[in-house]
Amino acid sequence: MIKNFFSKYSVPKGEKLPLMTLREVVMFPRAIMPLLVGRESSITAIEHALNNFNKKIFLVPQNDPKMEKPSAEGIFACGCVCRILQMFRLPDGTVKVLFEGLHRGAVNPDNVDFQEEVPEVDIFHLKEEENSNPETEALVRAVKEALEEYAKNNTKIAKESVQSINNMQHPGEIADSIMPHLKVDFKDKQEVLEEFDPFKRLQMAYAHLQGEIEVFSLEKKIKSRVKNQMEKNQREYYLSEQLKAIHKEMGRESDPKAELDLLQEKVERKNMPQQARDKAMEEIKKLRTMPPNAGEYSVLLNYVDWILALPWNELRDTKTDISGAHKILDQDHYGLEKPKQRILEYLAVQSLVEKMRGPILCLVGPPGVGKTSLAKSVARATEREFIRLSLGGVRDEAEIRGHRRTYVGAMPGKILQSLKRVKTNNPVFCLDEVDKMSMDFRGDPSAALLEVLDPEQNFAFNDHYLDLDYDLSNVFFITTANYLQAIPAPLQDRMEVIKLPGYLETEKNSIAKDFLWPKQLKFHGLTDSQVTISEGAIYEIIRQYTREAGVRNLEREIASICRKVAKKKVEEQGRKDRQVRVTARSVPSYLGVSKIRHGEREDKPLVGVTNGLAWTEVGGEILLVEVALMPGTGKVEITGKLGDVMQESAKAALSYIRSRSDVFGLKADFYKEIDIHVHVPEGATPKDGPSAGITLATSLVSSLLNLPVRNDLAMTGEITLRGRVLPIGGLREKLLAARRGMINKIIIPEGNQKDLEEVPDNVLKGLEVMPVKHMDDVLTEAILGTTRESLFCGQSSVSPLSSKLIKDEYREQAQ
Repeated sequence: MIKNFFSKYSVPKGEKLPLMTLREVVMFPRAIMPLLVGRESSITAIEHALNNFNKKIFLVPQNDPKMEKPSAEGIFACGCVCRILQMFRLPDGTVKVLFEGLHRGAVNPDNVDFQEEVPEVDIFHLKEEENSNPETEALVRAVKEALEEYAKNNTKIAKESVQSINNMQHPGEIADSIMPHLKVDFKDKQEVLEEFDPFKRLQMAYAHLQGEIEVFSLEKKIKSRVKNQMEKNQREYYLSEQLKAIHKEMGRESDPKAELDLLQEKVERKNMPQQARDKAMEEIKKLRTMPPNAGEYSVLLNYVDWILALPWNELRDTKTDISGAHKILDQDHYGLEKPKQRILEYLAVQSLVEKMRGPILCLVGPPGVGKTSLAKSVARATEREFIRLSLGGVRDEAEIRGHRRTYVGAMPGKILQSLKRVKTNNPVFCLDEVDKMSMDFRGDPSAALLEVLDPEQNFAFNDHYLDLDYDLSNVFFITTANYLQAIPAPLQDRMEVIKLPGYLETEKNSIAKDFLWPKQLKFHGLTDSQVTISEGAIYEIIRQYTREAGVRNLEREIASICRKVAKKKVEEQGRKDRQVRVTARSVPSYLGVSKIRHGEREDKPLVGVTNGLAWTEVGGEILLVEVALMPGTGKVEITGKLGDVMQESAKAALSYIRSRSDVFGLKADFYKEIDIHVHVPEGATPKDGPSAGITLATSLVSSLLNLPVRNDLAMTGEITLRGRVLPIGGLREKLLAARRGMINKIIIPEGNQKDLEEVPDNVLKGLEVMPVKHMDDVLTEAILGTTRESLFCGQSSVSPLSSKLIKDEYREQAQ
């Protein structure tokens, strides 16, 4: 609305006409415009003009189009006097009216009474100023040229209208004729209507015209671009449909483009490091530019599939309940306290910290002691997935780190393949038989494991196939081995070694009674009410039918008994309810004659025969050491398939005796007149180690002095040239062998006294264990019928052969 319109312009009063307000429409002189009229007040005003004012009416725009009933402040002062050319009533109650603009007019809004049904207002005529000069002529020409350009882009302008405007010369008329054709805001049109200066009005119209031309030009570019894009999309769609048809004819149902789109969507959704995501996106980009039948296409596609298949950041919720884990470990395994304790320590630490690098444990022990099954129990106790990878016989490092993509059929190593299979990045990973790996021209797999099993490096494990850093720090690695010496030293250094000793007979008995026997009964369809087994029968099986550190063969023998009992039950159809009891006496009827012979003590003390104690992979054994003297020239014969270390122990024992010949009452050159034969029975069984040193020395002294050795005593210990007794290993197993062989007294090195704390009380019960520091103490305890003084002065009964070896003064005393 124009403020103080009448104070600014001096205008004469004209005729009186009915007023009708317009919403978002501006009527211009000389314009013919159809309008749809729906408001009742407007329809009444039109009818009033037709009936009483010779079809003339004054149209003025509303300032606020949303106002249904305008007020004096809601209309503009300047409008247009129009003639009603036609009026049509439509079925919906509205009317369609064709108006013709006659000339400008103005009203004083303050004098308009909007309370009347049809406001009648006094119209003030606005005369246009005449203005003709060269600048006006130039503007008129510029406007006409712009109109021609606008008409080319806007086909809604009729050619007749353009020609009619081109025939006009008055700038005001040209502006009034152009404005109704422009798509500008109604307030901008109102400003042009209110401008009385024809030159300025034409300038304003020209500016709006140029703006519309620019808009049309942009629209044309946009439409062209959209059209081209649509044509491109249609072309691609057409080609895609053709490609689908071709693939269908060739027997391929899938669409490569759709597959890549799906693959890209999976990569975007996958929880993975940004480095892996970028690499996958880069490969997908290459695939889009490559025909599906290209040889490299399947290689790249397989590579992206592998990236998507790996559980990069997918961690399974783990359990850190110490008491629950302890219960599960005890349920699955008897004994094995050290490894159980270490696992519980790890769980305790994990419950206190948010993130802990996975421990790397190495369980070392003989076959069958439960190394692999303990790893399974760890997975069950911590509620993790379990992976077992056997490394026995692996000799190619690509098995661990994968092949590079340049090779045909390349794929990641076993580590990543296993993680893909379990779909979680924090399983318990058991690397079984880590000591059985070998190497050849293809590389050393144990060297490849250095990165996997190093907590300082495995957070960025780089597989040759992926060529991306993969985090293995959340994996709980457990390795197993039978021989620690077979594992390379650098690999040992990266693992926490836990030794699992062989089971004692008492432990085997408990395992058989509580685990193996119920398991085999259930497996063979038997029950406790049908079959029972005595404790003596279990010990009979352990001692006479198995020789092992673990319990695998024990389980096989128990299964054999169950099979025979089951067969007997089926054959005795009428006596199915009769209970079968397996006793020590009845075991041979099920398993046949004894398969194993354990070492036992001699019935009486003998000269040159001493009970030694040996450690083997399958437990402890009594080892008899025999020495025979024969006339000769000083030759020493050692038999019994002894290893180098044990042969050296025999030589050290002989050197100890020669160095103390005067103490024993022997001639200085006694060894020159005899041949010495040292034999350890069971010659087919290899034997080695230094722990038989004092046993060999005792047998030699016994033979040389013709003195018997106690048959209820056994010994173990390494000897030095000075006669010192050094510590040995495998004490627990050796004590158990002595107990089994009815030995009453055992001589051990004093350095092993501390190891007695780890020996169960039921093993030590009834055994007298004597720690010693020197060989003199051993001989005093082991050789019968002598005292320390008589033994070391040669004062004992001698044989004809040994009498030749003893000094004359001692021989006379003995006689």
